[in-house]
Amino acid sequence: MSPRRPPEPVQIVKQRRDAALHALVSGVPYIQYMGIKFERRGDELTGVLPFRDMLIGNPMLPAIHGGVTAAFLEVTAIITLSLTYLWEDLESGELDMEGMKPEDLPRLPKTVDFTVDYLRSGLPRDAYARASINRSGRRYASVHVEGWQDNRARLFAQATGHFVMPQRRD
Repeated sequence: MSPRRPPEPVQIVKQRRDAALHALVSGVPYIQYMGIKFERRGDELTGVLPFRDMLIGNPMLPAIHGGVTAAFLEVTAIITLSLTYLWEDLESGELDMEGMKPEDLPRLPKTVDFTVDYLRSGLPRDAYARASINRSGRRYASVHVEGWQDNRARLFAQATGHFVMPQRRD
């Protein structure tokens, strides 16, 4: 029986998680264009879409464009899936994030389908989204995403997506 490694300090594990999230997000130019940010607390990831005038689709209401809403929810689902996919390697220290570039990370999951339910108009203010993974296997994942603005109990959109997961490198 081999001796167990002592657990790494929390700060090192946290730095690896943050570096992986940064590498994932910085590898997708569309995320920067949209201005989407992510806040991580433990294993919980929240997408943040800071309001900007360019996001308005209907200036008469005004309301956030439906395509912006759908893209925000889909990006949140994909980044959540990707971070979850890397989680075990980050925790064990097998994935060294030191100097890692976005192209060194596994490919992002590919969308098979994505259905959005628009529950109310997205108001001209910051929006938030959180994804929960219903099923994630070696090849396929099913995700549910909820988007809200001021009150988490009052969703303005929700979505369900199915994704093909990238193959693990050997």
